[in-house]
Amino acid sequence: MWYQVQKTVSFIKEKTNFTPEYGVILGSGLGSFTDDIQIEFTLAYGEIPNFPISTVQGHKGALVFGTIGNKKVVAMQGRFHYYEGYSMQEVTFPVRVMKFLGVEKLIVSNASGGVNPNYEVGSVVILKDHINMMPEHPLRGKNDERFGPRFLNMSEPYSTNMIAKAKVLAKNMNIKVEEGIYLGLQGPTFETLAEYKMVKILGADCVGMSTVPEVIVARHMNMECFGLSVITDMGNEENIETVSHDEVLQAAKKAEPHVRSLIKELILNY
Repeated sequence: MWYQVQKTVSFIKEKTNFTPEYGVILGSGLGSFTDDIQIEFTLAYGEIPNFPISTVQGHKGALVFGTIGNKKVVAMQGRFHYYEGYSMQEVTFPVRVMKFLGVEKLIVSNASGGVNPNYEVGSVVILKDHINMMPEHPLRGKNDERFGPRFLNMSEPYSTNMIAKAKVLAKNMNIKVEEGIYLGLQGPTFETLAEYKMVKILGADCVGMSTVPEVIVARHMNMECFGLSVITDMGNEENIETVSHDEVLQAAKKAEPHVRSLIKELILNY
């Protein structure tokens, strides 16, 4: 893994000569955040050594390098998921690469199903914690101390400082945000009604198929993390029959202006 990461980082540096401070991973239907970036370089995943290829509708598949104000940013326009058949090491490989490109702060976004009755379709949720119920762990196997410690402290997966700043910014921008706990499941099936009920019983507010592995690996390398989730469907008796991927993308698109604005302002002001 170390050799692969170093080879990929060397390739990207030769192509871009760019040292980003912020990394951004854009979830389903949220890829147009890159319109807010003064783009300097774009690399398709297919051009990058050792990179997987995104196979999911709504994930374009490119690394975008540029600036927001005076902050240097690299954005993943499309992420990888365990359900696509990739290993957890492949899913999280880009996060390793980001770290060695210079990224110290990682912002992740996703689309998720809500189980908190205070949420509605289109709610923007700041993640304060997560529950990992995926069947594989990205740190399983021999640990390489050059990346991080064998036993990782996960008491603060999402930066309390970044959360506090984002809440102030959201209030100033008149953007309604919720706070919640995200539960990660494998997918690719949407949850059954019984599974949604389980998610709620376990203490989570929303559920999805990504984010958790990336945040674990980012924290393994001592990156500061911030997460946003857009509620694209509600896991209750009234709504469960209507869930489809197209509807998820449509709901994410409606909430996207708020998500884009909040991420942009957080990068500018934190």
